[in-house]
Amino acid sequence: MNPIATNLKTRRSILKMGSSILALPFLETFAMAKGTSASVASAAPKRLVFLGGGYGFTHQSFYPKEAGRFADIGLTQGLKPLERHINDITMVDKLFNPNITDPHAGTAGYLAGAKNKVSCDQVAAQYFSGQARYQSLVLTAMGDNGTSGHGKGGLTLSCSTQGKPMDGIKRPIDFYYTLFGDGEKSPKEVEKMLAQKRSVLDVIASNGTTMKRRLAKHDQERLEEYFQSVRDIELGLERQAKWAHVPKPEAPFDEPSQDLTGVEEVKIMLDMIILALQTDSTRVATYRFPVESLLKSIEVSISGHVMSHYSSSVTKRQDSEKRDKAVMELFAHFIDRLKATEDRNGGTLYDSTIVNYGSNLRTGHTLRGCPTILSGGGVTNIKHGSHIVLPELTPTSNYWLTLLQEAGVEVNQFNESSGVVSQMLS
Repeated sequence: MNPIATNLKTRRSILKMGSSILALPFLETFAMAKGTSASVASAAPKRLVFLGGGYGFTHQSFYPKEAGRFADIGLTQGLKPLERHINDITMVDKLFNPNITDPHAGTAGYLAGAKNKVSCDQVAAQYFSGQARYQSLVLTAMGDNGTSGHGKGGLTLSCSTQGKPMDGIKRPIDFYYTLFGDGEKSPKEVEKMLAQKRSVLDVIASNGTTMKRRLAKHDQERLEEYFQSVRDIELGLERQAKWAHVPKPEAPFDEPSQDLTGVEEVKIMLDMIILALQTDSTRVATYRFPVESLLKSIEVSISGHVMSHYSSSVTKRQDSEKRDKAVMELFAHFIDRLKATEDRNGGTLYDSTIVNYGSNLRTGHTLRGCPTILSGGGVTNIKHGSHIVLPELTPTSNYWLTLLQEAGVEVNQFNESSGVVSQMLS
């Protein structure tokens, strides 16, 4: 048996801590694809993590009243859980998603900064394609009564290259088996399966090209979207073939309980994101926090949508503030984990990661002024520790373009962007 795997098994009792886990040292064996040299693997790659939730935050108690260094202006009641990271967070205010006018449309447009456009995580995922087992990890959540959630966009942050909301992994146990599952096919079986799929795709592409010449312009555009989906599948097959010979890392803790919900559910999902980054399972991850189960776990008895109409009720406002506190504690927990986990170059995951928490709404159902809270040492030209207030209606796409460039993605335009956010750059 692999000596690293043996060592992990003997440490399970130490690593298992209820719903949380201790950070592991860097596992070089699992972070290198076959044929990758140790010298190449020694350089820590950039990672991007996008976290988010719906309904924004409580207007009166969350947002700072002025711009400036947090050390000078202080943290609001809602931001207090981040106090231990006060010099490692940046809040950017007054961002706006043009063409999004429905506050019930869900969070799918947030990372796109526009309607029906690709999200920035998927742009980064395509750029880093092939460098990790999974091009990206899209983690979502179930809404009320097991549905996709209130609103048409559902509980997802990611949109495909066609601008469609992407479904994702919803339960901790499913995420666990995605990262560590051992019930996969042998490399030979995978190669045979891939060869069969490629032959089918070749036929589709050949027939489609012939068909395209006889179609009207509108139908040609629809067929081109279909071709893009085929190309995405082909890229996925290439990546799958590359990683078929690389074993998945051994799980450092037992599978999570299927009964986990709310705060504990979110914690274990965040902890597994840390492991996914550290074992190079992915370079890009998004996680849309659950709403209803999280509220129930902090003893809020009303739904997220009802709570969002808190302006006329002191009790609802108190519930909203309780939600803000819980969410920021979870964000602080994730930053803790990044800082405590060793990376391949001897530093920490924090040093090479860009992590953002935000919402498609500012507060309640207000579309203007979408909140973003940035952390991570993966940004080299941004000095943390400030609340930055931008001119009204600054496109959110400008913000995402700035982060993409900070991650090393070679792109000069992103959806509705008019340039980078120069106020963030040092």
